[in-house]
Amino acid sequence: MSTATPFDFAPLLPAGLPAPAARWTGLAKYSFVGGNNDPEQVPVDGLIEAVNAVLRREGKTLATYGLASGPQGYRPLREFLTAKLKRDAGIACSADDILIVSGSLQALDLVNQTLLARGDTVLVEQETYQGALNRLTRLGVKAVGIPLDDQGMRMDALAAALADHKRRGITPKYIYTIPTVQNPTGSILPQTRRAEMLKLSQEYGVPIFEDDCYADLIWSGERPPAIYAMSRHGGVIHIGSFSKSIAPALRVGFIVAPWEMMSRMLALKTDAGSGALEQMVLAEYCAPHFSTHVPKLTRGLRAKLDTLMEALNEQFGTAAEFEDPKGGIFLWVKLPDNVDTLKLYQAALAAGVAINPGPEWSTDKAYAGSRLRLCFASPSHEQIREGVAVLAEVCRKEFGVPARIANVEKRARS
Repeated sequence: MSTATPFDFAPLLPAGLPAPAARWTGLAKYSFVGGNNDPEQVPVDGLIEAVNAVLRREGKTLATYGLASGPQGYRPLREFLTAKLKRDAGIACSADDILIVSGSLQALDLVNQTLLARGDTVLVEQETYQGALNRLTRLGVKAVGIPLDDQGMRMDALAAALADHKRRGITPKYIYTIPTVQNPTGSILPQTRRAEMLKLSQEYGVPIFEDDCYADLIWSGERPPAIYAMSRHGGVIHIGSFSKSIAPALRVGFIVAPWEMMSRMLALKTDAGSGALEQMVLAEYCAPHFSTHVPKLTRGLRAKLDTLMEALNEQFGTAAEFEDPKGGIFLWVKLPDNVDTLKLYQAALAAGVAINPGPEWSTDKAYAGSRLRLCFASPSHEQIREGVAVLAEVCRKEFGVPARIANVEKRARS
């Protein structure tokens, strides 16, 4: 009996495809990667009640694409967002200014499809979201990194970059920023810098693309107004998500934009609508519960961050440097210069610890070479402590750090 030769798809694949994905082999024993949230804080009971209530009341609308709410998404969810954005971010908009999308990743794709062409230039924070950088690379768009400090993007550096591009006859397509709980650094851009960014945006004719996905998770509960809210010329596109406040697997995000841009993005959103059931359940759950759920979630995340910072101090001493983030689910950590976190990633994974190496989150690979991003939301307190201990052991074995003397000195000073 002869064995059939497997069909070879390789000659049919077009040039420029990304590298093939690896098969899923499960999460690492100690997983500090991704934007996963705390499984214990998903409001399961409330979501079950919301599912039952909204399906009994409106389930038959599932027979119509868009739930008879139109292509911009389930209207009660957009109305909830209108009130929430006004209360929390100072954004005055109507439900018709909001487009519901399948997570903020689809929001990134729609904005990019609308504005970008191969060879274009955009300005981004030097350290920023890997998903945004990867998309720009695939599109053949140049991402120019603007340095950060402990308060976010530096406006002097942004002004210099805009002036330099103007001298060379280049108008960047947008300024991409995560101003409120920056990813990966956790900083919050002050209101004065937001005003300065808007001034530069108007002066150079470059719109601002504001990614506010982590803005609900601020320890103090207080935030500056969104850049969108402060804009008087309409040159801002604002995106957000329920992934960090409720659950990432729901895949529900949103875009707030002027109709000139919204109408163009709607023409490109050819998926017949984002998941309807998720939108219905979120609207039903969030209207009565969001304002009490988020502070509870944030308190739990802050406690996990404290555990992570304590574990790093205990295991690494002064060999691990970090700023206390203002909120969110990530800690951006600097290890000694001789540590290559791309190599550390492989060695740590073999030991059961998954980390995000810094170069994947930066336009300056050398600067980020000894940095890493740790997500503290998903692992338990015990897993955080155990995982950091294993990571420290890998660092000692592979790179000779942390030096024991650093731990002794740190204890002596405390």
